[in-house]
Amino acid sequence: MENLQTILQSGTPVLIDCFATWCGPCKMMPPILKEVKDKFGDKIRIIKIDIDKNQQLAAQWQISSVPTMLLFKNGQLAWRQSGVVPAHQLIPVLTPML
Repeated sequence: MENLQTILQSGTPVLIDCFATWCGPCKMMPPILKEVKDKFGDKIRIIKIDIDKNQQLAAQWQISSVPTMLLFKNGQLAWRQSGVVPAHQLIPVLTPML
């Protein structure tokens, strides 16, 4: 399996969906993320990270609520948003960053 740092440093922007299995709103994200992936294809990589299984990352990124989305570009955090963001709002935000 690829190392997260390697993935974040790659030239492809990475959208990370920080979620928890007990989080109701998090369950709304998969169809939204599928729509984003369908729109951008290989221009973006989407990864889901369970904050309960990755507490060190959650602390490092200061995730205090889920879902939280983080967009990394060339290893740098370019954008972050907490809460459910519908695809029709998410796509215009991501477009200039890809």
